[in-house]
Amino acid sequence: MPERFIGLMSGTSMDAVDAALVQIDAQGLTLEAHYSLPIPNSLRSRLLNISHSDTWSADELANLDIAFSEHSAEAVNKLLSKANIHSDKIIAIASHGQTVRHKPNLVPSYTCQIGDPTRLALTTGIDVIYDFRRKDIAAGGQGAPLVPAFHQQVFGNKEQSIAVVNLGGIANVTWLGSEGQVQGFDTGPANTLLDQWVQYHHPNKGFDENAQFALSGKTQPSLLAQLLEHPFFSRRAPKSTGREDFNLNWLKRQLAEQSIAPEDVQHTLTELSAISIKNALMTLPQKPAAVYFCGGGTKNPLLMSLLAQLLAPAECDTTARLGVDPQWVEAMAFAWLGWCYEHKKPGNQPAVTGASRPVILGAKVLHQ
Repeated sequence: MPERFIGLMSGTSMDAVDAALVQIDAQGLTLEAHYSLPIPNSLRSRLLNISHSDTWSADELANLDIAFSEHSAEAVNKLLSKANIHSDKIIAIASHGQTVRHKPNLVPSYTCQIGDPTRLALTTGIDVIYDFRRKDIAAGGQGAPLVPAFHQQVFGNKEQSIAVVNLGGIANVTWLGSEGQVQGFDTGPANTLLDQWVQYHHPNKGFDENAQFALSGKTQPSLLAQLLEHPFFSRRAPKSTGREDFNLNWLKRQLAEQSIAPEDVQHTLTELSAISIKNALMTLPQKPAAVYFCGGGTKNPLLMSLLAQLLAPAECDTTARLGVDPQWVEAMAFAWLGWCYEHKKPGNQPAVTGASRPVILGAKVLHQ
């Protein structure tokens, strides 16, 4: 019998908490309702500061842990109200939390997500499954990306080789081979540099809506070649990345002593995202016959047009073609990871993350 889980996801863009109410059983899953609660600018700026700076106090980290948990609880309660479902009908909330630091290549490696699960459980009256990344890291993995296991579950068993690309703040690819193989890794920035650059020049805008800023400029080939020299792009998988590698300060250093129009930088950054994804797909064991996209970047017409041109003749479409709304794939993925924890099933893919073995991801807080 299907069970209800709520998946909570806030990614590198830190623009909203996405909540997906999903019915799941061993045969599959169904998205029943969804809700996206924007993160207020005041909270977002504090989250960005703690992610980029080392000059913060333990009090500030603890305060943000609580504030983000309360915001997540509001997203859950509004979702339940929208769906007209009581909290006692939900098995658990599967909360990713907000990543404020991800350092999988340090020794020792670590990742840090905030969003107090105890407060979330008590506020919503629902058990909370959380801390999905650290066990994979403890097993020698990158702790990311975790969605390829979900992609295999939902989009696998095809007769042809396909790729699923998440266009979040950071892009990640999942390759599903025609014989059941799976690979996955982060490819580099999708939206994070685009968002940070437009916010730097237009503080009242959260992102480049309809790519208007980028479309007013043109690519600067020398800058594009310079940006593609970032060592992450030549690193072999398994690999993951985040704002620690691709951020506004890094971009400003690349632009030092250059006089490039801001709109040209935006257009170049869009092409950087597209080309780095194309280059990553070229490293796969088989060229995918079709590439399906999900995440916020699917709303960027310039990015999607560039990807279609670069990846031809492969079919390019969104995951809607496969029956899953591209805006809710990641939140649904964490609902599924919560179901995996509840049923004691491994949630990672060692071939993807580099972990030494499959492990059950997460930990649980009871609401009472």
